[in-house]
Amino acid sequence: MTEPSVDAPLLDVRKLETQFVTDRGVVNAVDGVSLQINAGETLGVVGESGSGKSVTALSIMRLIRQPGRIAGGEIRYNGVNLLDLSAEKIRAIRGKEIAMIFQEPMTSLNPVFTIGEQIAESIREHEQLSRRDAADKSIEMLRIVRIPNPERRVKEYPHLMSGGMRQRVMIAMALSCNPKLLIADEPTTALDVTIQAQILDLLNELKARFRMAVMLITHDMGVIAETAQRVAVMYGAQVVEEAPVKELFGNPRHPYTQGLLRSIPRIDRAATERRRLEQIPGSVPTLRGDIKPGCRFAPRCQFAEPRHFEETPPLHEVEPGHKVACFLR
Repeated sequence: MTEPSVDAPLLDVRKLETQFVTDRGVVNAVDGVSLQINAGETLGVVGESGSGKSVTALSIMRLIRQPGRIAGGEIRYNGVNLLDLSAEKIRAIRGKEIAMIFQEPMTSLNPVFTIGEQIAESIREHEQLSRRDAADKSIEMLRIVRIPNPERRVKEYPHLMSGGMRQRVMIAMALSCNPKLLIADEPTTALDVTIQAQILDLLNELKARFRMAVMLITHDMGVIAETAQRVAVMYGAQVVEEAPVKELFGNPRHPYTQGLLRSIPRIDRAATERRRLEQIPGSVPTLRGDIKPGCRFAPRCQFAEPRHFEETPPLHEVEPGHKVACFLR
């Protein structure tokens, strides 16, 4: 894989479309998503369940299987469109240059193989190391992610570990081949608050150590505020707002982003203000069948006008680095 130019993004996704064919029609799970990640940067991708975050990540990894398909767009990594590569060439990149941490480690780890065997498999595949050297590196990776007594743990099976330990194993596996881009799909889901903080601190430390870029997928705006430099807000399989983190939190432009931020508890105001958390009425669109024109958030938006149900707002730049898909902004 050739090195990109200095100014080129490490990952450049352009108008990506991913569909799933079902008995009840075609589901447009990702519809025209464009986003960029620069080397060494953390991009947060946030939105409700069903907004297309995880399918976008799986599309980037070329892990969409039937009845799904990538229907259009480009996924450029280091200037090369991954959609043009053969299955053999994409396997050489997947796990080596682009790695992924999946949502639930218990279902991602194979219960019949030891932790060490599963980490070593990726190392032997991409690093061409012997069994002994791969085993030694597996132990070293467990030590890097702060699993105590790695020489013993490497021989254990996933069910013998806690949720936090299994998540650390997934991180060790993802980083075992020094990837340039790590996709973390809700890495703290189902973990208690203390373990969540430890995992996030670990990811930040390892990002600097391995000098990699991170695409962090979550529905937790607090996680985004702590870890990301830029954030893309997804709704209805599309990106509706993108901005640097401080700009997004300080001046959200899209009504959906504003609703997400209003739903977050504010500890700094709890002692002086008694205010109920606000909710966004309604639910996310199904995205099944022919998509009608108009803003997909309009049925839930208090500012919606007749035009918003008839015309689709484009994602456009309202300030340097701040993009929003809304006629009101």
